[in-house]
Amino acid sequence: MRFVSVTKPGIIFGNIITALGGYFLGSQGHFNLKLLVGTLVGMSLIIASGCVFNNYIDRDIDRLMERTKDRVLVKGLISIKVAILYAVVLGLLGLLALCLTTNLLTVSVALSGLFIYVIAYSLYWKRKSLLGTAIGGISGAVPPVVGYCAVTNHFDIGAWTLFVMLFLWQMPHFYAISIYRLSDYSAAAIPILPLKKSMHYTKVTMLIFIILFAIVALLPSLLGYTGYIYFVITLLLGLLWIGVGIRGLTTTQDKPWARKMFIISIIIIMALSFLMAIKY
Repeated sequence: MRFVSVTKPGIIFGNIITALGGYFLGSQGHFNLKLLVGTLVGMSLIIASGCVFNNYIDRDIDRLMERTKDRVLVKGLISIKVAILYAVVLGLLGLLALCLTTNLLTVSVALSGLFIYVIAYSLYWKRKSLLGTAIGGISGAVPPVVGYCAVTNHFDIGAWTLFVMLFLWQMPHFYAISIYRLSDYSAAAIPILPLKKSMHYTKVTMLIFIILFAIVALLPSLLGYTGYIYFVITLLLGLLWIGVGIRGLTTTQDKPWARKMFIISIIIIMALSFLMAIKY
C-alpha cells in the first residue's frame, strides 16, 4: 500500500475527473475508447509521478505538519532512491501511454503541467512566495486541457476556457484548505495568504476568484460546447458558492466556514466535469 499512498490517489482521482470533463467537452459526443483509456492512463501515471516527486521534495516540511507527518517518505517506509526511481518510471510510462494514443500537443501540455508542478511549484515557489498558490493553480488546470487536446489536437478557445476556469476554481479551493489547515502551514512556515495578509483579505480574495469562476464557467454554454442543462446548473452552483463566500465575510467561525467552502468547491468541480458530457 505504501507505493499506492505515495502517489496521492485522491489527487489522481480528482484530476482524472477534470480530465474526463475536458475529454467529453472536446469530443462532443464522439466516443473513442482507445483514446479515452490511453489519455486517462497516461495522465494518471504522470500525475502519480508528480505526486511522488512532491512527496520527495516536501518530506522535510511534511514532518512538521499534523496532516502529513505520517506520509510514507516522512516515516522512511520507502527509500529516497527507490522513490525517485519510482517517480521517473511512472512519468515515463505515462508519457509512453500518451505518445501511443494521443498527439504531440497533448504530450507537450501534460509535460508542461508536470514540470510546473514539480520544479516551479514544489521545488521553489511553494516555499518562497504567495505566488506559489497561483503556480500550483496553473499546474492543476492542466488535466482538463489534456483531455480536451487529446480529442481535438487544438489549443483553441475551448482549451483556454477550461484552463482559466480550473485556475480560477483552484484559488478559492486552496485558500479554503489554507484556512482550516492554518496551524499546519504556520508550523511549516509555508507562505500562504491568511498568514501573510489577513483572514479578511483572504476571504475577499476568495470571493473575487469565485465570482470570476462563476462567470467563466458559463462560457462552455455560451460558446456552444454545452447546452442549457449545463448552463442552468452551473449558474445555480456559482450563485450558491458566491452566497456562502459572502457570508464568510462576517462569520467568526472561520474553520467550519472554510471546510464548507472546500466541500462546495469539490461538489462544483465534480458536477461541472460530469455536465460537460451532456450536450443538451
